[in-house]
Amino acid sequence: MLAKYWRKIGMLIIIIACLFNIVAKLVAKVPYIDQLKESAQYVSDNQEEEEN
Repeated sequence: MLAKYWRKIGMLIIIIACLFNIVAKLVAKVPYIDQLKESAQYVSDNQEEEEN
């Protein structure tokens, strides 16, 4: 029974793994605005240190 359906079972497992990976990346992604704010803060902090 398993020998007959091994290819379909394997494809199903691969599809589920890919979907899980995509969803995990979308959920964990930091919004673009937050990245811009953090970058601006980093540059600002480094400029203040160089001036002192």
